[in-house]
Amino acid sequence: MMIEAFLDYLRFERNYSEHTVVAYETDLRQFGDFLKSVGEELDYTNVDADLIRSWVVTLMDSSKSTSVNRKLSSLRSFYRFLMKRGKTTVNPLAKITGPKNSKPLPTFLRENDMDRLLDEISYGEGFEAVRDRMILETFYATGMRLSELVGLNDTDVDFSAMQMKVTGKRNKQRLIPFAGELAADLREYIIIRNETIPERSDAFFVLKNGKRMYPEKVYGIVRRNLAKVVSVKKKSPHVLRHTFATAMLNHEAELKSVKELLGHESLATTEIYTHTTFEELKKVYEQAHPRA
Repeated sequence: MMIEAFLDYLRFERNYSEHTVVAYETDLRQFGDFLKSVGEELDYTNVDADLIRSWVVTLMDSSKSTSVNRKLSSLRSFYRFLMKRGKTTVNPLAKITGPKNSKPLPTFLRENDMDRLLDEISYGEGFEAVRDRMILETFYATGMRLSELVGLNDTDVDFSAMQMKVTGKRNKQRLIPFAGELAADLREYIIIRNETIPERSDAFFVLKNGKRMYPEKVYGIVRRNLAKVVSVKKKSPHVLRHTFATAMLNHEAELKSVKELLGHESLATTEIYTHTTFEELKKVYEQAHPRA
């Protein structure tokens, strides 16, 4: 049998583990079962691209795109083997492209979790407590990236225009507006910071020694405090960026406006958040509608 010869080739010439070989065998047997269901006269040597596409369609009904692509990869390897052995002259998968792997939806916090994070949990006393809360509020209120927050200078925060200037990817600068509540908290942070650390760098967010904060420090602050209110696996500054975007769209902000605020080059990048809000709507519908 051609399958047994191929599996031996994987074992003894390619030195694949038995676990991997079994996975290949399962995929090939599944394809063989599909061929039998289509027509008894079919075998691996008289398969064409249309038949492969039909198989992919049937797989998509019950499998994720990552699983389908793995099965196609197994089949490609098998047909390369058959061609090398002269068992077939045509590779039916030559022009077959698998389904695009779906991107995981961004993790975000619900608004009531953010209210708990900013209004209810304790951050302790002193400058560092005020700074840590201020960092979380700034991420949530502006949607800026970790690198943008770390790079923020005093001169970038303009209270007269109520906007911040941040430097994003590829050194592209953009302006992010902020509102009264954030402005008041930013002013309070500045007063406490200046009293506690009279000599410091130009950075807006600083360490106790006055030096600019570094990404790992900010990441740790976010992770530690998010753990107090949520159990999501990802507890990073980017989760707060996702939360900002999702909240804006949930409150009817235009997609293009959110794109500009986030500093996305492509609208397609921002559109992933519309999928997130739609998933949330589906959950609400399924939980609340009497016929769902």
